[in-house]
Amino acid sequence: MSGATVLFDAPGPRARVRNHIATAVTVAVLALIAWVGYAALADKGQLTAEKWQPFLTGNLWRTYVLPGIQGTLTAAAISIVLALVLGLVLGVGRLAPNAAVRWVCSVLVEFFRAVPVLIMMIFAYFLYAQYGLFPSQQVALAGVITGLTLYNGAVIAEIVRAGVHSLPRGQAEAAASLGLTWGQTMRSIQLPQAITAMLPVLISQLVVVLKDTAIGYQITFVEMVRQGTVVGSAYGNYIPALIVIAVLMIAVNFALSALAVRVERRLRQSRRAPEPMAAEQRTEQPGD
Repeated sequence: MSGATVLFDAPGPRARVRNHIATAVTVAVLALIAWVGYAALADKGQLTAEKWQPFLTGNLWRTYVLPGIQGTLTAAAISIVLALVLGLVLGVGRLAPNAAVRWVCSVLVEFFRAVPVLIMMIFAYFLYAQYGLFPSQQVALAGVITGLTLYNGAVIAEIVRAGVHSLPRGQAEAAASLGLTWGQTMRSIQLPQAITAMLPVLISQLVVVLKDTAIGYQITFVEMVRQGTVVGSAYGNYIPALIVIAVLMIAVNFALSALAVRVERRLRQSRRAPEPMAAEQRTEQPGD
C-alpha cells in the first residue's frame, strides 16, 4: 500500500463535512463557556492586577508555594519507587507456578485496588499517629505514601501481569526446552520484554501518582493544592491562586512525562538488535 495507513476507515466527503461542523460547534461552545467564565470572574474582581500582585513577592513563594511543591514531589518520588517495587513483586507473584503464592498476591492486588486511596491514607495516618510509628511532622507524609504505594502498586501489578501475558507463548516454551527454570525465564526473557512493552502505561500511572498526592490535604499533608487554597484564603485571590497552582502542576506533570518518555526511548534503543552491517564488521577478522 502506497498511501498512509490508518487505524480507522478514512472519512468520506460527507463524514468530513460532519466532522468540520462538529469541531466548529465544539470550539464555539468552549469559547462561549470561557467568555462567560471570564466575565463572571472579572465581575467579581478576581482577575485584577491587585489579585496577582502577591505572586510577585518572594515571601509568598517561600511561605506557601515552595513547601507545597516540595511536599508533592517528595511524596510522589517515594511513592513511585515503592509502588514500582511492590507492583513488580505482586505482578510476578500472580504469575508464579506456586498456587499459594498466586492466591495471596491475587487477594492483595484485588483488595488494594478495591479500597479508595483516600481511605487507605486516612487509615494509615491514624494508625501511625496512634502508635507513634513516625515523628509527628512526618505522619501525614507517611500516610500519603502508604495509600499511594498500596493502590498504585496493585495497579502496576496488573500492568506487569498483562505485559507478560501479551508475550508469545513460544518464548516460555523455548526457554523450558533449553532447561531454564521459571524464575530464570521470567527474569531473563519475559520481564525485560514486558517492561519495555508496558512503558507507556507505566508512564501514565506515574503521572496519576503525582496528581493523587493532592488527596493528602484531607490528612493535613502540605502539598501544592492545599497550599493554593491557603494562599487564596490569606490573600482573597482564590482564582489566581488556583490558576498558578494548576500551571505548576501541569509543568511538573509535563516534566515527569518528558523524563519518562526519554527513559522509554533509551530503553527501546538499547534493546534493538545490531544493524546487519555492524554485526558483519564485528565478526570480520583483522587478517580477512
